[in-house]
Amino acid sequence: MAAQFNGKIALDVRDSVPDWEPYLLPTTAENAPNVLVILYDDTGMASWSPYGGRINMPTLDRLAANGLTYTQWHTTALCSPTRSVFLTGRNHTRNSIASLMESTNGFPGNSGRIPDDCAPMAHILQDNGYSTFWLGKDHNVPEQDNAAGGSRNQWPLQMGYDRFYGFLGGETNQWYPDLAEDNHFIEQPYTPEEGYHLSKDLADQALQMLRAQQATNPSKPWYMWFCPGANHAPHQAPQEYIDKYKGAFDDGYDAYREWVLGRMIERGIMPADTDLTPFNPMPEDQANAADHVKPWDTLSEDEKTLFRRMAEVFAGFSEYTDSQIGRIVDYLEETGQLDNTIIFYCADNGASGEGSSDGSVNENKFFNNYPDDLAENLTRIDDLGGPEAYNHYPTGWAAAFSTPFQMFKRYSQYSGGTCDPMIIHWPAGIKAKGEIRHQYHHATDIVPTILDVAGLEMPEVYRGVEQAPLPGVSMRYSFDAAPDAPTRKKRQYYNMIGTRGLWQDGWKVAATHAPITGHGHFDEDAWDLYHVDEDRSESKNVAADHPEKVKELVDAWFEEADVNYGLPIDDRTAMEQLTIDRPSSEPPRHRYIYYPDSGAVPEGVAVNVRGRSFKIIADVDIEDGAEGVIFAHGSRFGGHALFIQDGRLHYVYNFLGIQPEQTFVSEKLTPGKHSLGMDFSREGAGEHKESIGTTTLYVDDQAVASGPMRAQVGKFTLCGDGLCIGYDSADSVSRSYRAPFTFTGGTIRGVAVDVSEEQYLDLELEAQAAFARE
Repeated sequence: MAAQFNGKIALDVRDSVPDWEPYLLPTTAENAPNVLVILYDDTGMASWSPYGGRINMPTLDRLAANGLTYTQWHTTALCSPTRSVFLTGRNHTRNSIASLMESTNGFPGNSGRIPDDCAPMAHILQDNGYSTFWLGKDHNVPEQDNAAGGSRNQWPLQMGYDRFYGFLGGETNQWYPDLAEDNHFIEQPYTPEEGYHLSKDLADQALQMLRAQQATNPSKPWYMWFCPGANHAPHQAPQEYIDKYKGAFDDGYDAYREWVLGRMIERGIMPADTDLTPFNPMPEDQANAADHVKPWDTLSEDEKTLFRRMAEVFAGFSEYTDSQIGRIVDYLEETGQLDNTIIFYCADNGASGEGSSDGSVNENKFFNNYPDDLAENLTRIDDLGGPEAYNHYPTGWAAAFSTPFQMFKRYSQYSGGTCDPMIIHWPAGIKAKGEIRHQYHHATDIVPTILDVAGLEMPEVYRGVEQAPLPGVSMRYSFDAAPDAPTRKKRQYYNMIGTRGLWQDGWKVAATHAPITGHGHFDEDAWDLYHVDEDRSESKNVAADHPEKVKELVDAWFEEADVNYGLPIDDRTAMEQLTIDRPSSEPPRHRYIYYPDSGAVPEGVAVNVRGRSFKIIADVDIEDGAEGVIFAHGSRFGGHALFIQDGRLHYVYNFLGIQPEQTFVSEKLTPGKHSLGMDFSREGAGEHKESIGTTTLYVDDQAVASGPMRAQVGKFTLCGDGLCIGYDSADSVSRSYRAPFTFTGGTIRGVAVDVSEEQYLDLELEAQAAFARE
């Protein structure tokens, strides 16, 4: 009971007096605004038109013209950490999310589990009368919980959201996404051939949620977090949007940097004396070779053609998503909600350099430490942006879209990784229109701002737990301040996969260390010093002139690291971090048994066949004409499948989408009961540590096909395209069939996947006995 009952209770209700006060739900302050936060992925400030960039963003332009454009708003330099800050308002390592959810390492600052003393803001809004909605990317669910039977304690509904529709991982195929709704997984509602694209679907779902809200509770304010897959890889968009940019990037990324800096200065985004930083600023003994930028004038004509097209696709992806967001803004205007809706339109980190120097037609190669092949990329140029490619532009465009700063995403010590677009629009609450704001701010300031405009505070104790204080400041003071009024923020700490920095009172230190290199020796890092108030692009290292300032700020960094669980620092390679052995609620085992009529099993909790020998055995009863998928895991960009087609058993291993697919086929199968399977015997490692070995295809106890095969040691996808029995979910593993290619004409009793050293034929007998007991 929330309050004392002050009515009268008698034996007879007719002699009693009710009191509803103790049972009324909390309500918001009068005229509390709606809140819409639009959080793009992987977008440098120099990308978008309001900042002078070449990518047209009509919806964002409209909001900027009637709102405020911030030029010094910052993030953590990576997605999961920044999103955790939006969730709770605390620094990312204080949230125990130092890096990606797929690279947690078991220390207080990087367990992947947000502690109870960092209450999510959505709970506070929800408890005080707001409806709360989350659309799109999550990437704050621990990998082992991204499962039908996993814990739900960090899924969106348990983090204070009434509704969720989107994907739980770090990225997803925009044509064939891995979707969840509320607390369960779902299949996409229709196909690309029927007009499906994730950006459109998310806008459709957002509109449905808002319309339902208006139909039943129009006086109740709402908070919506809209997180599209854009602009994260894979860069995929309708062809008409890609074609809008034909020729737009023909001058190349070196020229783009010069051009866009001039535009940024002309628009007042950057001071007139801003200098352009160089490509590849890291010293050779520290640099990450995968992040190298090839100068444009050293490229062949074929390379230039490919790289231009990759930029066109990225631009089309960004604008198409903005057009879908425009439908939401139009709806708010049509229904009279726009004036009192505060909109934050921003991005979670700088432009992404995960496409390597040559760009990529399959970004999953990055997570497998497998180099891109320029010759292969050139043959796929017409596939870019469509379902046949999982593409990402080269590092040169990452540097260009992060102009004028050094480096890009993952580099938290430089503004190329952290200084991102932020436009705020709130006609009812901001008098200034179309103005620029230069105050220094960070993602830690968003939660304090939202609570401030909602008339709320983060409680000191929530659900019985004393809360960690919010380190940020509300940005509301800047709404009607002068463009150059002093910032009220005093200090901000940065710490990301080996990179470190700290801003304080207009000065910044930056450790010279590249991310995910495995270099270590952090005690030997040199620290640069930049006077950001006078040198916005961080182009002039003045450490030698101010050694006392360097010491002051480095000491401050260690103070913040201590308060925010910032140690130890982890700069191990992407594949090392992604393949850390993490505890699971399920005990480890050598044999996994799966059955039909269940949903896709996410990769993080499915059997792990990476870097080892493995066997798949299915117990089936087939009829004449039987066909379809028996087992599938992954997609056309990496995965494997066992299926019957044209009366024959097929096993396909699709190694990082590289053609041709590795295929093993039997003779015609006879009707009846069979054990159908395969055995991969790992014999060693290839040049890039991929598994090399021999695969044998079996029908009952007979080997029917055999040959060499290579297999991935990294994931099929960063998160998604789960393991399926009796069908293939979302995107097809093999181009020889079309998902779901559901198994028909027989019965699948079960499928066993074994990663022990046991012989296939011995395992076959055990599997038959096990399935017979089911």
